[in-house]
Amino acid sequence: MLDNYTILKKPLITEKGTLLKETQNKVLFEVDKRANKHQIKKAVEDIFKVKVCEVNTVIVPGKTRRYGRYQSKGNSWKKAIVLLAQGSKIDIFEGV
Repeated sequence: MLDNYTILKKPLITEKGTLLKETQNKVLFEVDKRANKHQIKKAVEDIFKVKVCEVNTVIVPGKTRRYGRYQSKGNSWKKAIVLLAQGSKIDIFEGV
């Protein structure tokens, strides 16, 4: 069983994420690969005390790196795009 702080690993602060936050009230998180959309929604609502309307998830594939003639592949990770209800906001993103 995953707890709320294990599900949400860290917020993603990127150029695209900042644009989504300002225009569509969506925030991005890196989440545990085992977590599903219902668990992510509950974790965000419990930790940040906001209302979540929708959660979309994406598995981001690891990048391939070359070291001379050798190749290695990085780890894949899961990204969650969380749509907040009208009037809700998360303070962690406001000072950025």
